[in-house]
Formats: sequence, C-alpha cells, structure tokens
Amino acid sequence: MSNRLYSETRGQGRDLVLLHGWGMNAAVWRGLPADLALGHRLTAIELPGHGASPWNPTWWGLDDWAEACLAAAPARACWVGWSLGGLVALAAARLAPERLSGLVLLTATPRFAQGADWPAAMPAATLARFHDDLLADPAGTLQRFLALQVKGSEAARETLRQLREELAARPAPDSAALALGLDLLRDADLRAGLPDLACPSLWLFGERDTLVPAAVASPIAAMLPEARVQVIPRAAHAPFLSHPAATTAALLSFLWELET
Repeated sequence: MSNRLYSETRGQGRDLVLLHGWGMNAAVWRGLPADLALGHRLTAIELPGHGASPWNPTWWGLDDWAEACLAAAPARACWVGWSLGGLVALAAARLAPERLSGLVLLTATPRFAQGADWPAAMPAATLARFHDDLLADPAGTLQRFLALQVKGSEAARETLRQLREELAARPAPDSAALALGLDLLRDADLRAGLPDLACPSLWLFGERDTLVPAAVASPIAAMLPEARVQVIPRAAHAPFLSHPAATTAALLSFLWELET
C-alpha cells in the first residue's frame, strides 16, 4: 500500500496547503468561502491515518507526520494548519524552511499541554482522559472532542452540526493514528524553535476557545514580534466554520502582504 497521503486540490494560482485537526479530515475545508480560492490553488492534505490517508505505524513522531505532509505538498506554498494541523505545519517549517512561503496557525499553539511556564494551554489531565476514553469508546470520545471545539462559540450548535457532517463525509480515522495524535498534542513543545521561524506567520485565536485559550496570543507575540497575531471575537476552536467572514478576511489580508 502506498504511503502517500491523500489530498484534494481546487482552484488555480499561488499554492496554499491546508492541514486539518485531530480526528478530522479534508472535508472541513469545503466550507471555506470561495474568496479564498480566488487566485489560489488549495491543497487539503489528510493527516496520517485520517480520512483516506494511509496509516503507517513507523510514523511514530511529529517529524514523521510533517515529512509525510511535505511529500504530498506542492514544492513551495503557504501552509494553513488548524489545531493539530498547525503543530504539524510548524514542524514542517522547521524541517524544510525553503518549502514554506508563509504559515497560518488557526487556533494552534507550539505547546498544547499546560506547564508551569505555559499556563495558557489544555490541562494535561484533559488530554490524559481523552486518551483513556479513546481506548474504551473511540466514537464517543471523538464526538465529545467535537463538542469541546465549539464550546463557547456564539454559533456552537451550527458549527457542531457542520463538524459532524464533515467527519461523516470521509472514512473513519484509524484508532492508532488518533492515539498517536493525542500523544503529539500532549508531548510536543516547539516553543524553542519559534524565534528561528524563517517565514512570515499569522496566528489566529478564538476569544472563547476552551482548547487553545486566547491568552496564548500574548506569549506568541512576545516570542515572534514580527508575526501577525489576532483574536477573533466570540469564536471558539473552529473560527473558520463559526466565523468564516472574519477568518477569511484575516487570511486574505495576510496573503495579500505575503504575495505583494
């Protein structure tokens, strides 16, 4: 079986790579406003073991996932990563800086788990509970995670409906890939490499996000003073679904500066 990750491409123009979050698939991007595809070729890559992408048990680390995505991506592009996809995109930027012209982090962070020096993050106990629950009830755990992604959003019910529909539109994720994805969220810490980030970056956070608190915007701005950091009012963890106009406006503004 091929180890090449599945991807969907639409539009023409400058290349944009789209990476979804944990447990999701490329269908989440189909609801993006058409404005984003004008002048751009969008390549939505499904993470290892998600959707139609194969699962290879030798892909045991974050760099392995990043390398697999790089192998499926255009030669040079701006990468847009949502949640876990943002972590993978950050790893790709470190491994192959010449391949990324820009980087957009959608409700993503260089460290998802709380630490003594990193309070604006998810409690380690929450991630551990998801890991334990995944073994006992994979489908139920994924549904509970979806509900957390929209908690606090003013459009929570509609966004949750969209997420459930998009999840069902593609093959179910591999349980081993889900487990390793949680390990990556729990263990990865890419903060040390942020000052060496070679490409321009945009960091978008949701004001009401319970998974990646908006408070992380301040330390990101301190570590990357040249980055664009923005909090979308009243949004939760999936602002491109709950607040597509505000998210797309921020993306297009960043891309315009990047490409001119």
